Amino acid sequence: MYDRMQTLTKGQMTKLHDASMDILENTGVVFNESEALKIFKKNGFKVDGKTVFFTEKDLTKALESAPARFKVTARNPEKSVIIGGDDFVFVPAYGAPFITASNGEQRKATMQDYENFCKLVQTSKYIDMNGIVMVEPSDVPSETAYLDMLFSNIVLCDKAFMGSTHSKKSACDTIEMAGIVWGNKKKIKEMPVTVSLINVLTPLQFSEEMAGALIELARYSQPCVVANMVMAGASGPISLPGVLALLNAEILAGLTLAQLVGPGTPIIYGSTSTPIDMKSAAGATGAPEVPMLVSATAQMAQFYNLPSRSGGGLTDAHFPDAQAGIEAALTLYTAARNGINFILNSCGHLGSHMSMSYEKFIMDEELCGMIRHLLKRMEITDENIDVEEIKSVGIGGQYLTLPKTVKLCRTGFFMTDLMNRKNYQAWSKAGSKRIDEVSSDLLARRLASYEKPETDPAIENALSEYVTKRKNG
Repeated sequence: MYDRMQTLTKGQMTKLHDASMDILENTGVVFNESEALKIFKKNGFKVDGKTVFFTEKDLTKALESAPARFKVTARNPEKSVIIGGDDFVFVPAYGAPFITASNGEQRKATMQDYENFCKLVQTSKYIDMNGIVMVEPSDVPSETAYLDMLFSNIVLCDKAFMGSTHSKKSACDTIEMAGIVWGNKKKIKEMPVTVSLINVLTPLQFSEEMAGALIELARYSQPCVVANMVMAGASGPISLPGVLALLNAEILAGLTLAQLVGPGTPIIYGSTSTPIDMKSAAGATGAPEVPMLVSATAQMAQFYNLPSRSGGGLTDAHFPDAQAGIEAALTLYTAARNGINFILNSCGHLGSHMSMSYEKFIMDEELCGMIRHLLKRMEITDENIDVEEIKSVGIGGQYLTLPKTVKLCRTGFFMTDLMNRKNYQAWSKAGSKRIDEVSSDLLARRLASYEKPETDPAIENALSEYVTKRKNG
């Protein structure tokens, strides 16, 4: 297929792989977690202090056991998802401490905001999975906030959800709470029920918290995204090929640890790397280099026969304006079209991960729907061409009142809930509303219409008791 965006050749990807292997064999990766170091030593890896060195043989063995595609079972089995191959999921934004209000002002996020986003995910036609840190609530203790968030994820939304990697203990709590929902911990070992994000400490380090969480999740074969945010020109090389070699080495190191702990644990090859703005030294998540890296990330994951992750609706804008729309659309579309399987930050992201916007969530959500529709294949069949219909209408006729048009008028094309398609007079008569204002109206209706999904009362009570017990120490 012809595509103006760069398709890496096998030779180019092999060159990146060889560069990564040089880094892994001769520089190594630091693991700031004692159990991780013990695991590597036990399996014959060269370890010098906290630095672990990897050989081609080590990596090949790890890749052999990592699956290319897997299913995540949701609490509502009908909402389970497949990740890998041609299957992909849209997941909301991650990690924002602030909310951007409809007037553009920022405020600290609260637990009520978190619960609202769980409700929006539940009622979404286009978002496939719930996140874990859509916002960081400021009105609950930070040490135990993840427990409240996990509880809300499970009881307010019956889609598949992300687990917590706040610490090694939070990963254990994710396993324990999932065990309550699905009967016991042994059951989930054979059935992925959550996906968790393991962030590399670039360059070439894993923190104690992340390495510990990865180990605990791999023990129960729960899928993890091993990801990094290499800041080109700051924490990584200024050249994009150098960034790719570095991020590839880091991801493969994390994948290897997961396979040593739990062979067959699904690992998603992930990156949300970005250049820095050379005027301010800030990460430029809306820069055109980001979708370039997204495309290369997808291709390198396919080189290793792994599912992939990248950011989606990323922007440096602080308001859901034209800049936010342009930047989000470029990255989100590139991610979906070029083969990313786990598209995090699909909706709501503002200000380079610092803020979440209700209005942009609604806007990005519609964009997700449009992109998924855009990627549908046309079925070129005699029935769909229907030459006889074209001949019967003939020259100068019309198709509007034909039975086929009437039959397909509600399903033939993408039906927008948000975009303006009125003429100027009709738009003006309806209040001349901008898209962010229309989003506010739709948001209010969505939250008002939310219905909590059914949960076994015994399970909900057991989850509540577990959270209370953990909070009390």
